[in-house]
Amino acid sequence: MKPLAFVTYIGSSALTADDALAVAPLGERGIEAVPAAWNDPAVRWEKFAGVVIRSCWDYHLMPAEFRRWVDALNAAEVTIWNPAGMLLWNMDKRYLLDLAAKGVQIPRTIWVEAGATPDLSELLHDAGIRQAVVKPAISATAHQTWRVARERAADFQKQFGKQVLSGATLVQEFIPELLRDGEWSLLFFGGQFSHAVKKRPAGGDFRVQHDYGGSAVPEAASAALLSQARQILATLDTLPLYARVDGVEVAGQLVLLELELIEPELFLRLDPAAPERFAAAVARAFCNG
Repeated sequence: MKPLAFVTYIGSSALTADDALAVAPLGERGIEAVPAAWNDPAVRWEKFAGVVIRSCWDYHLMPAEFRRWVDALNAAEVTIWNPAGMLLWNMDKRYLLDLAAKGVQIPRTIWVEAGATPDLSELLHDAGIRQAVVKPAISATAHQTWRVARERAADFQKQFGKQVLSGATLVQEFIPELLRDGEWSLLFFGGQFSHAVKKRPAGGDFRVQHDYGGSAVPEAASAALLSQARQILATLDTLPLYARVDGVEVAGQLVLLELELIEPELFLRLDPAAPERFAAAVARAFCNG
């Protein structure tokens, strides 16, 4: 079998330490997983049995180029997981509004088109939002993501206007339970639940990413939360190879913050059996593909 590409990016072309944990169990199945940067023009994608999008962590900085790359792979009939259509849909956070239209609970969300000139104070007042998180429609690792209180919105109007000028922007109600209880990451491989992680921000911050001092630990999720996560995945037309359902529990209800289908950290290191489960799902996907 040809090697399988685990897609990285040219600024960090090696496998992450977490993804590297899947190499041995894949090798036991006769699958060689090797890193390949999506934006390295020297890579010949046809030499691979297929590609698994993993740590392409700069795609949000060059979304047009990333779309062209995905389209080119798809046109060349290179097998991609997750599939091309799913990737392109998921890279723009407008997908959250699509899910909300299907009954998925998300934070109260205002969509602001690129180039619009709304007043942030008025937006928050009209929506009844007292605390908000502002983020680009296309972003990763909390890039250009910030929190603002309604009473201070006027102080951030210039920053908000500049951000909207550069691209479509989401203004979402901040969920205070995140600070108290943390954020769930529920990991699914091939549609099957694998493991759960609880992420918490550092003191004085709201961002749970490691880049900002956040932490992640394994934690058991309730049957009710897992059922709600499965219902979210059931809204998709195609079963993803991997999915990370990120949300906050509010009065027993999972409020979805992100459905990560492009390049999420899978936290394989936090569950001893997770690398094996992921490898098994990868093998099934490419044997069936």
